[in-house]
Amino acid sequence: MAKAKKEKKPEPILTEKSHAFMRNYLNTPSPVGFEAEGQKVWLEYIKPFVDTHFVDPYGTAVGVVNPDAPFKVVIEAHADEISWFVNYINPEGLLYLKRNGGVDHQIAPSQRVFIHGKKGPVKAVFGWPAIHTRLSNPDQKEPVAKVDNLFLDCGARSKKEVEELGIHVGAVVTYQDGFDELANGYYVARAFDNRIGGVMIAEVARLLKENKKKLPYGLYVVNAVQEEIGLRGAEMIARRIKPNIAIITDVTHDTSTPMISKAIEGDVVCGKGPSPTFGPAVHNKLLYLVQEVAEKTGIPLQMRTVSRSTGTDTDSFAYANDGCPSVLISIPLRYMHTTVEMLHKNDIEQTIRLMYETLLTLSPKTNLSYL
Repeated sequence: MAKAKKEKKPEPILTEKSHAFMRNYLNTPSPVGFEAEGQKVWLEYIKPFVDTHFVDPYGTAVGVVNPDAPFKVVIEAHADEISWFVNYINPEGLLYLKRNGGVDHQIAPSQRVFIHGKKGPVKAVFGWPAIHTRLSNPDQKEPVAKVDNLFLDCGARSKKEVEELGIHVGAVVTYQDGFDELANGYYVARAFDNRIGGVMIAEVARLLKENKKKLPYGLYVVNAVQEEIGLRGAEMIARRIKPNIAIITDVTHDTSTPMISKAIEGDVVCGKGPSPTFGPAVHNKLLYLVQEVAEKTGIPLQMRTVSRSTGTDTDSFAYANDGCPSVLISIPLRYMHTTVEMLHKNDIEQTIRLMYETLLTLSPKTNLSYL
């Protein structure tokens, strides 16, 4: 009996340079409203793959291919990461905080951070009472981490010592944790949400350039700021570019972990492919086109739904100007908004391929009319 032919696996997309860029970009702090350092890393990488680039007043970075073309297609991710603000410095030199975006207070105790002050980053830790002291009084309820009882200790023992380090009210605080690799193709990092999107759209631009693909439209590779506090960067740049089509990438929940309801969040698993979304802001015909591309190229999809908004930059692009046909292609992620966000290498590569192949399918003549 003849042996069945083994299916040829596609060549890996992520190169050594891709990995070096990804590691550097993920490890560079890019907090909401202070994304400039991360945007510098991203722009430096993408410049060779685009014809021109620009940055808007609040720091959204855009690489452009065919800038004079009247028909415009956007591929987009957001660059910002959740963080904290120094809100109060007490006389003993401890720092109390406010959220900058949807940072999770429950993961904070004992974490290491950088305080980005006037003299550069200062190392600090979230202090927390020892278990001995918390349990020593059986009549007292054990304290739970809350924003108003969390504090940073940077080694200063007075307000004056804090200020001498360059720390001030309004200084932004990010976690120290960086990129790492686990077994079986898993990566961990803080702020994969959504700097992995920035990596993926940059890799799409690289593939187009290296494969010498000529697009019949202008391509705008957009790395937007301030998504985590209300999709603000996307709102501004959508009005400026006025695209005809937008492909947005972000992260979504891997629902195979404990304490997540598949009945509510859907059935999505890391390593099993990109996760496009059905929802009012998602353009049905553009979504069907993405599904057709995935079927033709053998890319597995994990479909999910949203009821009102997508909660991503898709909403800002879809409802901008006179309306822009927009689609959301998410990548499954475990432990969102923690310092150990986890995703799978295969999903990164398949999401890049899906965006790349979709761009090669689109043209100004693509019929996206509902009626």
